[in-house]
Amino acid sequence: LEPGSTVSPALVERLRPDMAVVQENADRFAPLVAEAVGFIKALVFSINLLGGLVLLASFWAIRKAVLGPLEEALRLAGQIAQGDLTGQIVTRSNDEVGQLITALADMQGSLSSMVAHVRQNAESLEAASSEIAQGNHDLSARTESQASSLEETAASMEELGSTVRQNADNARHANQLAQSASTVAVQGGEAVAQVVNTMTGINESSRKIADIISVIDGIAFQTNILALNAAVEAARAGEHGRGFAVVATEVRSLAQRSAEAAKEIKTLINDSVGRVEQGSALVDQAGTTMREVVDSIRRVTDIMGEISAASTEQSQGVAQVGEAVTNMDQATQQNAALVEQMAAAASRLKGQSEELVQTVAVFKLADDGSSDPAAYAQDQSHGRTAPHRLADHRHPDPQPWPTAAVNMGLLEAYASEKSSTNN
Repeated sequence: LEPGSTVSPALVERLRPDMAVVQENADRFAPLVAEAVGFIKALVFSINLLGGLVLLASFWAIRKAVLGPLEEALRLAGQIAQGDLTGQIVTRSNDEVGQLITALADMQGSLSSMVAHVRQNAESLEAASSEIAQGNHDLSARTESQASSLEETAASMEELGSTVRQNADNARHANQLAQSASTVAVQGGEAVAQVVNTMTGINESSRKIADIISVIDGIAFQTNILALNAAVEAARAGEHGRGFAVVATEVRSLAQRSAEAAKEIKTLINDSVGRVEQGSALVDQAGTTMREVVDSIRRVTDIMGEISAASTEQSQGVAQVGEAVTNMDQATQQNAALVEQMAAAASRLKGQSEELVQTVAVFKLADDGSSDPAAYAQDQSHGRTAPHRLADHRHPDPQPWPTAAVNMGLLEAYASEKSSTNN
């Protein structure tokens, strides 16, 4: 009992024998309980271990029965995807996995048949390509003949070019002469204008001379009057001759003006004479210029005659070139038709051959003599064929390629007929 409990001492004394019995029983059964707990733990561990082993064995058996055929089908599909059609496929069950393997076997057989058929068609395409090569050789011969005609045409064009260059030189010369004539004409016009201006100046000078002469007349008249007045004053004044002195002064002034007017008249007359002489010289120069213009025009006329003759020769040369070009055009059209047909056929055959070779190069058949997938493509690229690779006894041979030779014959016959028609 714990301290502070409310149990009475009398009760404790009565329970003490029972507690001794309980403690004795506990000491006797404690080892048995521990042994039982250990046995139960060992039993549970053994049961768990046995169950795990059973589960592992069941999983391995199920995996082998289900996933094994699937792995085999996956391996076969990978070989077919890589182009290997030589594998042997055997079906061991009729369940879903077996049906999948059977479908893979059918697909492998179909692919083998198609590949063999395509390879045989590749041989036919190779033969057709050879025929087209022969046709191209004939076309090359025709092209050489056409090249000869082109050489003749080039010679004619060279002559024509020489004539054209000569015409161009003559034209430039004529242009220069025309420009010179125009310049001379302008100079003649300027000379005439100067003559007109000179004549105008002469007229003005003549009018000024007339005016000066009028002034001189007036001065002379006034001088006479003054002289009379001076005489009158002198007679009237006698000793008083002052007025006479004034008159004498005015007379001297008038005399000076008369002298100056005379000098101006002389100068103007001299200028008029000089201008008249200058006008005469300009008129002579204008005449000379006009003669030069006439000479230049004559030379231009001569050069234009030469240009006309050269143009006639050029026209004849152009006619010859036109005839040659017409013949060449006919031949070119015939060759163009042949080239178009040959090019179309060659392009189709080349494309088909390349596609077929690239397609079948990755496949290996059971009848192939080599394990290299690219061996067939290498043989085709070097112009060789391998008959043992094309054998397939499960399908009949494909139809041959008859159209290439027939088309070549038709094209050659058409070309021969056109050539005979042109001749």
